[in-house]
Amino acid sequence: MNIVKSGRQIGFYLGPLLFVILWITLPDTFVSPGANKVIAVAAWMITWWVAEAVPIPITSFLPLILFPLLGVMSMRESAAPYANPIIFLFLGGFMIALALEKHRLHERIALNLIRITGTSGNGIILGFMLATGFISMWISNTATAMMMLPIALSVIKLLKSSDEDKVHELPKRERNFAMGLLLMVGYAATLGGLSTIIGTPPNVVFAGLLDEFYHQKLDFGKWMLVGVPVAALLLLSTHLIITRILFPNHLAKIEGSDDLIRNKLRDLGKISSQEKLVLTIFGLTSFFWIFQQAWNTLVFKEDLLNDTNIAMTGGILMFVVPVGVRKFEFLLSWKDTVRLQWGILFLFGGGLCLAEGLEHTGIIQTVGHWIAGQSKMNMWLILALIVATVLLSEFMSNVALVQIFVPVIFGIADGMQINPILLAMPVTLAASIGFMFPIATPPNAIVFSSGHIRMKDMVTAGILLDIVSILICFMASLTLVKWVYG
Repeated sequence: MNIVKSGRQIGFYLGPLLFVILWITLPDTFVSPGANKVIAVAAWMITWWVAEAVPIPITSFLPLILFPLLGVMSMRESAAPYANPIIFLFLGGFMIALALEKHRLHERIALNLIRITGTSGNGIILGFMLATGFISMWISNTATAMMMLPIALSVIKLLKSSDEDKVHELPKRERNFAMGLLLMVGYAATLGGLSTIIGTPPNVVFAGLLDEFYHQKLDFGKWMLVGVPVAALLLLSTHLIITRILFPNHLAKIEGSDDLIRNKLRDLGKISSQEKLVLTIFGLTSFFWIFQQAWNTLVFKEDLLNDTNIAMTGGILMFVVPVGVRKFEFLLSWKDTVRLQWGILFLFGGGLCLAEGLEHTGIIQTVGHWIAGQSKMNMWLILALIVATVLLSEFMSNVALVQIFVPVIFGIADGMQINPILLAMPVTLAASIGFMFPIATPPNAIVFSSGHIRMKDMVTAGILLDIVSILICFMASLTLVKWVYG
């Protein structure tokens, strides 16, 4: 406990110290005017995030205060990322999750899921990996993680042999199972999206840029010839690393567990009218998440539906749909939002604001142009592009990264007179890989919002998983991508 406290204290003072040192030592014209200030702020934020020196949401407000004071961006520009549509996608999803939990629908789903997948620790994690990965092929990774998190939390609660609230206070085997399960939900929601063009926003952005620059359409089936094997290999590798190396749980089937689950289902009784209403709203939200493109194309003839307005509609319905005709009561009341993870909304807003600063001062563009200066097309150039993309994706929006980086890579491909897909597709896949920090991907942030994962646990797991993922993407670029698009 003293070591943890000392680490927090060291990080508390180290953060602002690094800020001052970098601000003073880096020249004001480093990269571009103001870049030294953004790098200094980033160092402060990352130090406090890793050390958890102060509440993590509080750290996320640093750019909101410092960027206007330092002249990096105006107050209006600095505040805008905190109202990004992704923030409201989170909010709507959290409201839906609250209703699932309040009416114990998530517990009913979890009990049935355990009954199907078995009660061994690794078996349950595998079941969640397969379900999450498959769903995220077709709908938003963020929406997938939001749907799976409350179910995962209820499974953890069901299998705990202790009443402790915090996972890190549980016995080692249960702690490892809980952290492994939660991390797998977050990571599988990201990795499954690599399988299809519509699976994750960076893929869609890449498809749009390719059409804009070259008037070339990406074939859905061809993408899957690369995406599905890459996603499957990444998922299986992640499962192996989490369950065998990082967080081995050794939880075997418990005698009588089947009877226990059956009894718990019996205690829940028949599905109530409230559960049916929550399930209906949940199902409709999922339906429109899955088929929003078809509705936009065939019904509305324009892009009226998106992940955010669908999520907020589902969330609001939980507050306005009455549980009965006679009773003026609703599925959720405002007092229920006491349990809503408000901090994660500010965390993601801070990450987006930092990314905006990095882009605004040209830091990201400079890194991209530096890599573009490599003149030879060989496997080391591809590896360098993938490594740089994964590292950058840890600290900025993967969508913004693809938007900034891919046009530069198109320029490299044009100069070398090669198919741009050969360079840009591996980078696009790598842009969705970021396992170290909550801000790296929305699913990371969602599972981190459970309060059961410490920042240092995610960083430790993320370092190893980033390395393995880089190698897999690299090998895919030399084999699958060339075979399909060469």
